[in-house]
Amino acid sequence: MKVLVVGSGGREHAICWKVAQSPLVSQLYAAPGNPGMAELAECVPWDGNVRGLAEWALQEGIELTLVGPEGPLVEGIADAFLEKGLKIFGPTQQAAMIEGSKAFAKGLMTRFGIPTAKHRSFSDVLDALAYLEAVGAPIVVKDSGLAAGKGVTVATSLQQAKQAVTNILSGPERAEIVIEEFLSGSEVTVLAVTDGVTIKPLLPSQDHKRLLDGDTGPMTGGMGAICPYPLAPGLMTEIVERVLKPLVDGLRAEGIVYKGVIYAGLMLTDDGPKVLEFNARFGDPECQAILPLLETDLVELALAVVEGRLHELEIRWRAQASACVVMAAPGYPDDPHKGLPLSLPQLPPEQVLYFQAGTRRGPQGLVTNGGRVLSVVGLGRDLREALERAYAGVGAVRFEHALYRRDIGRKVI
Repeated sequence: MKVLVVGSGGREHAICWKVAQSPLVSQLYAAPGNPGMAELAECVPWDGNVRGLAEWALQEGIELTLVGPEGPLVEGIADAFLEKGLKIFGPTQQAAMIEGSKAFAKGLMTRFGIPTAKHRSFSDVLDALAYLEAVGAPIVVKDSGLAAGKGVTVATSLQQAKQAVTNILSGPERAEIVIEEFLSGSEVTVLAVTDGVTIKPLLPSQDHKRLLDGDTGPMTGGMGAICPYPLAPGLMTEIVERVLKPLVDGLRAEGIVYKGVIYAGLMLTDDGPKVLEFNARFGDPECQAILPLLETDLVELALAVVEGRLHELEIRWRAQASACVVMAAPGYPDDPHKGLPLSLPQLPPEQVLYFQAGTRRGPQGLVTNGGRVLSVVGLGRDLREALERAYAGVGAVRFEHALYRRDIGRKVI
C-alpha cells in the first residue's frame, strides 16, 4: 500500500523509519520530509496547505497517512483527508483542540473530572496581573495556543510571571493564557492510541524539556527522553482510568470521536498523577525513544485505529530500554545557527539510531537548518546501557559547538 508521513522533524523521521519496516508498504512518501527521511521515502514538496495535500493524496492513491506535528492537525488536515474518503491517523480539527487551546483542554478536564492543577484563563493583561498579585509565586504561565513546546514559563518570582504574561498578551494578535498552580513531583509522558472507544497506552517515557543539565535554562521542544519510565505498580492503570478514559469517553459523549495518539504530560504528585498538558500527537523526542521498542507493525496499529478495531490488536514491545539525546544548533532555542556542517558516521555505533530534524543537504553534505538538529537514540538491555550507547552515538557525530545535555536519564538511574 501507498503510505504518506506528514512532517519534517526527528519524530517524523522515526515514524518513517518504523513504517518502512512494514511488509504492507509498497511505496512511502514524506511531506515535506528531510534528508534523513529522503533515504526511506520519496519527499514531496509541501507548503502547508492541508487541502492541497489531501487533493494530491487522492490523485496519488495514498491509502494511509500518518501525521507527525501538531500544526497540520489543528489546521484540520484530518478533516480534509476524511472529506475525500482517505484514511488518516490523527484526530480531527475539533479533537485536536485538546492541544490547540490549553484553555479548551482545561475546560474539558474540569467537566470530565480529570485531575489537574488549579487554573484560570485570561486574555486581558490587567486581569492576569491582578490575579498574579493575589496568588504569588511560584506559578506557571502558559500560552494557550500552539508554541512548539516552548510556551510555558515556570516562574519562581512574581516579576518573572508578570513578564511572561506581558510578553504573551501584549502581542498584536488576540492571545490567551492559562495561569496554574505550580506542581511538584516527577514528570512523565504517557502516550496512548485510541480509536475513540478502545484505549491502549504505549510505554511510559520521560522528556527533558530544559536546555541545560540539572533541568536549568530555557524551555525547549525537548532535549532528550528515556523509555520506559519506571512507573510504580498499578499507576498506569490509574492513569488510564482517571485520565485517558474520562477524556475519550467525555469527548465521545459530546460528539467528538478521537482517533489517533493522545499525549498526556503528567506530574506524579503526592496526591496522585495530575495532567500538565494534553497533546494530540506523538511527543518529540518521546516518539524517537518509544518507536524503536515497538515490536508491533506501526502501519497495522494505525489501520486498527483508523478502522475502529483497536480492540482486536495486541501491542507488543521489545524487552529493552531506550534513551534519546537531542543535539541542537548553537543559539537554540532563540536564534539557532543554520548552515553549520554536520557529519554522521557511515557505520553507526552498535544499537544506535540517528533521526534527523533540522538538517538540509548542501553542496558539501549535511548542514544544520533548524534548532533541534539530530536525535541520537541508544538501545540496551537496561536504561544504563541504552544511555551509554546514546552518548557513544553523540560522540561519533562531527558537529562543532552542538548543544546537548549530558544528564539525560540521570534522575532515574
